Amino acid sequence: MTSRRSFGSKALLILAFVCAISISTVAQASPPPGRVVVKRVPNFGWNLAFQLQIDGGSVATIAPRHHFDGWMPAGRHLLTVVTASYVGLPWPTSTIVNVEPGRTYVFTAMWDSNLIFLRPAGVWLTPGKEWELRAH
Repeated sequence: MTSRRSFGSKALLILAFVCAISISTVAQASPPPGRVVVKRVPNFGWNLAFQLQIDGGSVATIAPRHHFDGWMPAGRHLLTVVTASYVGLPWPTSTIVNVEPGRTYVFTAMWDSNLIFLRPAGVWLTPGKEWELRAH
């Protein structure tokens, strides 16, 4: 009886070690994602929306009072914005972001001279541009 019990406990212990090793291997295989947030500048336009694409795939159409907030795997990604409501702007603009695990990247979609573009958070603007972009 004790040999069966001993064998059973050894088998259970081996199974527990195998599970622990496989779980740690899976956890190490993929780094945690990073977070990407895309907002609209307040004076973007009440009747304008834009489409956000990540690595060539459409992820959101961002209308007034909306934003994009999503998780992305670590690595280099291409963010592209193109207007969804103004036919005079056929050219998309893109920016590259190198996502690091656990970090948050915030961009603001802006409209200037018939061009939509993404401005990374923390980029300084001139006082005149700040005044121009303020909420009315």
